[in-house]
Amino acid sequence: MLSVLKIKGKGRTIVNVLLWKEWFGCVWALRCACTRHRTFVYLVLVLVGFSIRTDLAGVTSFIRSLALQPRLYQRLLHFFHSNALQLGRLTALWVRLALKIFAPFRQGDSLVFLADGIKIPKEGKKMPAVKKLHQSSDDISKPAFILGHSFQAVSLLVRWGHEAVAAVPLASRIHEGVVFKEKDKRTLLDKMVALFLELVEEISSPAILVADAYYASRKVIRPLLEAGHHLVTRVRINTVAYRPAPPPAVPRRGRPRLYGQKVYLRNLARSSAFTSAPSPVYGETNVVIQYRCLDLLWRPVGRLVRFVFVKHPTRGSIILLSTNTLLSPLEIVALYGYRFKIEAGFRQAVHVLGSYAYHFWMLAMPPITKKAGDQILYRKSEAYRQAVRRKLHAYHCYVQIGCIAQGLLQHLAVNFSSTVWKQFRSWLRTMKTDQPPSELVVAYALRSGLFQFLAATPADHTLKKIILDHLDPSLLPEYRTAA
Repeated sequence: MLSVLKIKGKGRTIVNVLLWKEWFGCVWALRCACTRHRTFVYLVLVLVGFSIRTDLAGVTSFIRSLALQPRLYQRLLHFFHSNALQLGRLTALWVRLALKIFAPFRQGDSLVFLADGIKIPKEGKKMPAVKKLHQSSDDISKPAFILGHSFQAVSLLVRWGHEAVAAVPLASRIHEGVVFKEKDKRTLLDKMVALFLELVEEISSPAILVADAYYASRKVIRPLLEAGHHLVTRVRINTVAYRPAPPPAVPRRGRPRLYGQKVYLRNLARSSAFTSAPSPVYGETNVVIQYRCLDLLWRPVGRLVRFVFVKHPTRGSIILLSTNTLLSPLEIVALYGYRFKIEAGFRQAVHVLGSYAYHFWMLAMPPITKKAGDQILYRKSEAYRQAVRRKLHAYHCYVQIGCIAQGLLQHLAVNFSSTVWKQFRSWLRTMKTDQPPSELVVAYALRSGLFQFLAATPADHTLKKIILDHLDPSLLPEYRTAA
């Protein structure tokens, strides 16, 4: 058993251990998600691996980055599949922790959340929920059809520094690809709303969900309104709404008319009743937009919603919808302008942390074809269905831990910016040390200071004991150990 780690070479400066102490203090808040202490130990090792690894090759990269004993490979595989890690509890604890360590962006009294989908290519022929997916893009290098997993994710909008904002990932789940029940009529919209409402149960304030045009649907809006939340989204150019019907001059029998004059929203562009204002969109300066706001009845929800027709000098025209009619037009435009932040978070999750770089195959599964659709499981045996659920649990646990690791890096970037820059042991062409660093910079700072942290902290520190108990000294030629 290793108890002390010393570093070769005289005069080498041991960096400040503040970052790792703060990091572990946050991770300790997730202890209740593990039914056993050993499970929590593996959770810590995986989170450290996510935070410092240099390659994105799945579980093997955790072993290499931390110089762990090779026997831990099979144990980590079992960890992701084990019920000892309670996924729902872990997600709930992470939501509560995120609300404490960040400064959430508020629009009035409401917290702001972002929602979107992401499609991850997966070539494994024995991976449950892999299906043929279509992805629309203007980039000709991006294939129109892929085999992969379809995720839907929810992020929390937080303040990043003085004026900037960022999207902290809360949860991401696979919502298509397998059908367990024959009469299951739930769509992707139903599953997204269920995920969002499950997350906001952990807060006591109302919420505003910002999403793209795919989520402008009755299946999304009605459950949100019933729970006291609102939606800000974009609608298609061919959307039709109605003015409220005027009261009848002579009372008549029956229910009074609800819908009055039909309004084709695309015709609003021809109107001259537009107002000019400086663009409230995030990151835009010296840009003037034109907008027109109307409160109209929309048949899918049967109530008044606010439509904002926006003309942008370079981006063209767009029609926005808000179920909260108390929001001003410029507030609606500003909120929808933050939607791209979740896509920026996807980029960091895929290319920096590897949150979706899992490789878990199912031996008993028949290989899929290149035109695979949803995998129908209600005709399979109960044992086979349980095996698929176990594999999906592993996927979700891997991605959820990746979301937590990314959020912890963002926490250090925002709240310990100067310390991160001091411990950054690399070089960037453009280093803006007066601004919060990116997740990549924080990962470099943590990576360069890990073994210095192990050398400088007392032997009874929990994080130090966890790492040293599982290290393989033969994989660390530049370090020497002493009992």
